[in-house]
Amino acid sequence: MRLADRRKALGYSQETLAHEVGVDRRTVGRWEREESEIQPPIRPRLASALGMSLSELDALTTKAHVRSPNLAGPPPNGCPASETIDDMIRREFLRAIAVTSALTGLPANAAEALADGANRAQSADFLRMNEHLWRVYQGARSKSSVLPVVREQLTSLNSALRDRSAAGFRSMCSAAGDLFQLAGELAFDGNRYTDAAASYGLAASASKDAREYDLWACALVRHAYVDMSGRQYREASEVLSAADGIAKRGDSSLATRYWVASVQAEAYAGLGDLAACERALDTAEEVSTLDAAAHNGGWLRFDGSRLAEERGARYVQLGRLDLAESALMNALRQSALANGHSYRRRGAVLTDLAAIGAKRHDPDQVVSFGREAVRLAKESGSGYVTRRLRGLREEFSPLASRGAMAELGAEIAALGTT
Repeated sequence: MRLADRRKALGYSQETLAHEVGVDRRTVGRWEREESEIQPPIRPRLASALGMSLSELDALTTKAHVRSPNLAGPPPNGCPASETIDDMIRREFLRAIAVTSALTGLPANAAEALADGANRAQSADFLRMNEHLWRVYQGARSKSSVLPVVREQLTSLNSALRDRSAAGFRSMCSAAGDLFQLAGELAFDGNRYTDAAASYGLAASASKDAREYDLWACALVRHAYVDMSGRQYREASEVLSAADGIAKRGDSSLATRYWVASVQAEAYAGLGDLAACERALDTAEEVSTLDAAAHNGGWLRFDGSRLAEERGARYVQLGRLDLAESALMNALRQSALANGHSYRRRGAVLTDLAAIGAKRHDPDQVVSFGREAVRLAKESGSGYVTRRLRGLREEFSPLASRGAMAELGAEIAALGTT
């Protein structure tokens, strides 16, 4: 039985099933045509609507997979019709890594003979461009607008990796580990979890070959976020434990290990472990002992400035509403947030404050903060804020039968679906 057959057997139209699950009708159509993957946060709701277990739903949809948007038009010559440009980039990158990594086993004198100053200069050019792309990404209101340029940079990097000396290989791997983290961020922000996980995996592999421990650890931290998006906190905790060990082999002047700790706090909160969560947050706050050069503004951006809102969000997860509200209101009052410094950050804080209202059964608080978060999600196109709002919708669904709450629920359901 296919997904469409199961839907029809239960008397759902595509529209009624979409309303039940909280997605757009067109999304259901794409699931049934196997054009997109059912994302982890949605799977439990869909399984419940269809009267199935998660394993039964998995069996029903095993053929479905995400195809990344092909912004470059039809597949080029040599690219199978079923393979997108992004798929081809990954395949070519993996091939280049496999071939050129053999050079790292050459004797030192042979490696020196292959060294090429022009290659090393080219690696530096890639790293400078990566730094520029991170700045553009952070400043862009719509993150997806950066995707075509990142794809072009990935394609150029693949071409450079086809002919790489042992000396140049490590620096090119470093550039790749950097760039694939940015590609993963774009996919994750667009709710394309499969693409994000693939990009972070490539980033970790390239960073490992480059022996860039901080870069490697950061790729694993981002991969843990994919697990947590599906509420797989145990799996995320294991990935973060590995990231912590790798970060301790890195540069002690960088903030990497403190970022790992801040994300571990989220995993511990998801597991319901208040004591471990607070220990991790306390460790993360030690970032304040480092100097201003502790982060690079690209793949490592953690400076501790968001810890007030992070602590508040963790307390929301743990149900400690008194502690959560105090921390979040403090974060909202900070000048950077109050001035709209980051739509993503402000939207997340507002969503958490609305969630506190839902837990307190206070519809006025839910609507007040929730509507502002929806406005920011619409203006920024942020998939991250949209995901947070969808979680909020689940929180207040028992209250949303009519009036302003029902309207807010409908606004959240209509936010950019994939």
